[in-house]
Amino acid sequence: QVQLVESGGGLVQPGGSLRLSCTASGFTFSSYSMYWYRQAPGKERELVAVISSDGGSSNYADSVKGRFTISRDNAKNTMYLQMNSLKLEDTAVYLCHALRGFYKYWGQGTQVTVSS
Repeated sequence: QVQLVESGGGLVQPGGSLRLSCTASGFTFSSYSMYWYRQAPGKERELVAVISSDGGSSNYADSVKGRFTISRDNAKNTMYLQMNSLKLEDTAVYLCHALRGFYKYWGQGTQVTVSS
């Protein structure tokens, strides 16, 4: 059974930090490119960051570049998103996504709320 389980969300003040995790099971994690998306109420789902299957390359949305860092540990079947200097507009549900050709999986998401 394929599962992607996000964790690490919560309430944080502007300027604060959070580290999200996405733990995978039921498929060969190390063969998949991995993505973090986010979706705020009333807005479309937005790509935040992507990392290659071996972790050797990554890309970020302009809105998070320099503040967020995506990483993965294939030995632990886990992907991370380190979020620093959080802003009010970072408030959203953050979802992880696995993609390999025609195969694609989504997690349920974890809520991140940035509020003073």
